[in-house]
Amino acid sequence: MARKPRIEYKGAAYHVMSRGNGGADIFYGDKDRHLFLETLDEICGRCA
Repeated sequence: MARKPRIEYKGAAYHVMSRGNGGADIFYGDKDRHLFLETLDEICGRCA
């Protein structure tokens, strides 16, 4: 059964979480992790 759709409203705070299957790493290294965080920061800036 799929989860229920998220209720969205202006000014709401949402928790974002990333993890690999079975606890596996999701980044190849620090460079990969930093690129993800920079991209996430850019997108959050566009949507704020």
